[in-house]
Amino acid sequence: MDSALTRSQFVRWRAAIFAIFLASGLSIATWASRVPDIKIALDIDKAQVGLLLLAAGIASIIGISTSPAMMARTGARRGMLVMMLIFGVGVALIGLGTNVFGSVPMVILGLAMFGYGNGNLDVMMNVEATAIEQQMGKTILPVFHAFFSLGTVLGAGAGALAVAIGADVAAHGVTMGAVIIIAAVVCYLNVPNRDAALDPEPQEKPHWRERMHVAMSAWREPRTYALGVVMLGMSFAEGGANDWLALGTAEDHGAGPAAGAAALAVFSVAMTVVRVFGGPLVDRFGRVLVLRILAVTAAGGILLFILAPNTPLVFVAAALWGIGASLGFPLGMSAAADDPAKAAARVSAAATIGYIAFLGGPPVLGFIANHVGLLNTLYVLVVLAVLSGLFSGAARPLRQDEMTPSR
Repeated sequence: MDSALTRSQFVRWRAAIFAIFLASGLSIATWASRVPDIKIALDIDKAQVGLLLLAAGIASIIGISTSPAMMARTGARRGMLVMMLIFGVGVALIGLGTNVFGSVPMVILGLAMFGYGNGNLDVMMNVEATAIEQQMGKTILPVFHAFFSLGTVLGAGAGALAVAIGADVAAHGVTMGAVIIIAAVVCYLNVPNRDAALDPEPQEKPHWRERMHVAMSAWREPRTYALGVVMLGMSFAEGGANDWLALGTAEDHGAGPAAGAAALAVFSVAMTVVRVFGGPLVDRFGRVLVLRILAVTAAGGILLFILAPNTPLVFVAAALWGIGASLGFPLGMSAAADDPAKAAARVSAAATIGYIAFLGGPPVLGFIANHVGLLNTLYVLVVLAVLSGLFSGAARPLRQDEMTPSR
């Protein structure tokens, strides 16, 4: 049984999950910020760098896909600890493989651990964050995702600092890996055991097969797939911007690399600001209306980006694109958690759909872009954003009679 938490215990739990989101973002930016140095140190070409990225992406998707089973086996609390330890070691191995051993296979192993651990953690930390949101009774999940974005900013800043002071990838990777491992242990000690997250005390825990049945139950519910469409559209929009917005600005709009980086920064800042401050708007106007307005904003922003005749309008488009893509994923998570008794299973399923779209979408867009051009390819994102808006009714809060009766 879940025990009632004191105010102090709840605050420590919430702070721990904030820190876990931040650590995930930090790990991603740690690796991404040193890709140029890794390429030089290992003496590999761009195609081989692409294979490294592919290894991390495949491992992430495997981690996301197996997370419900892992959580059924370990529970979210212990699972988050294990996964943070795995990707913390992975970050360190990337550094050691780059400079100490000069070993591409070791770097690939590190990236596989990094991707698998982060993929699993993505689902588990969202299960915990939605539980906190349910207990608070107000929309706060977007703030957790803003902490992830903050982690990427801090990681990128640390990477730039490491380059500036001449720290090699090994020193940087081992240091950040140690920080993540320490954070994992501290956070674990401050996250409570919860039946809903499949991690009660061992003597109370049902058989693994029963927990696995619960974990997979959401895949038999039509609402899961409707929410999946909402999250898929916005995940494609976010992932597509992260990978292609800068290139589209620099090359297809002819604005140059500096403008491309600036446009991506505008997108990221716009998205982060809405995630930090958008919760009260959701509580005031409701998920469905907000999601529909944001879907229109995202579709309009992407259309403007495709058709913009000058650079200033490209930057306006990037801001609208970021605003529109900001809340689809976290609000889909919130909707999946409406019924506390089934929150873990439903959030796991929704997160799996969203993250696979986030990771798998950009490569698909790249393949299409090779045939029809990047700007024409972005019409796919417009269609998906519109579909996200059309399916937003699935995010309507459940009525009391639609929830699992309490025992």
